[in-house]
Amino acid sequence: MRRNDLLNDVLPRNFQETIELAQMLWQRHPIPVQLFLVMCFNLIIAPAVYAAADEGLTKKAAWGLSLLGLAIIALAVYLFVVIFQPEKF
Repeated sequence: MRRNDLLNDVLPRNFQETIELAQMLWQRHPIPVQLFLVMCFNLIIAPAVYAAADEGLTKKAAWGLSLLGLAIIALAVYLFVVIFQPEKF
């Protein structure tokens, strides 16, 4: 029972506290939170890449290909912003 009480003290109790915790983490540690979100998004993409590929593709390769695709998309968005808003950079 004691472990459950400690867990309830640490975790947010409602949706509003969850949003506040996410905002606080985003402001204090933006890069780890962004990496976490990319990895979570990759959990959705990697099985689709694995299913669309031939049997010669391993799960690690599908994971790597989907991460590479996410990196390419991120670079394309960054370059698009830099081209159309160069005064910010």
